[in-house]
Amino acid sequence: MESPKDHTKVLHRMPVRYLVVIESAGLKIARLFLATHEMVAEMDAAVEEVSSMIAGLTPVTGALGTQWDGSLAALSPDERASAAVYTLPV
Repeated sequence: MESPKDHTKVLHRMPVRYLVVIESAGLKIARLFLATHEMVAEMDAAVEEVSSMIAGLTPVTGALGTQWDGSLAALSPDERASAAVYTLPV
């Protein structure tokens, strides 16, 4: 009987690169994006997981660049301008 082969460390999914906090209709939401600016998750920005992900990071205010046009097209220009964009360490 053959023994199992050693496991190799391979990323199965791309890591999340950006966390964007947006205030929309009086609610703060957090959206997670890949480096390609593809959204992979959305949650309430008040949850503990969001706080732990952005602890010690300084956001850039505004998501107005063309790289965000497709991902944030449903938001108003004012919402995009006030968004806090955190770049997460990989």
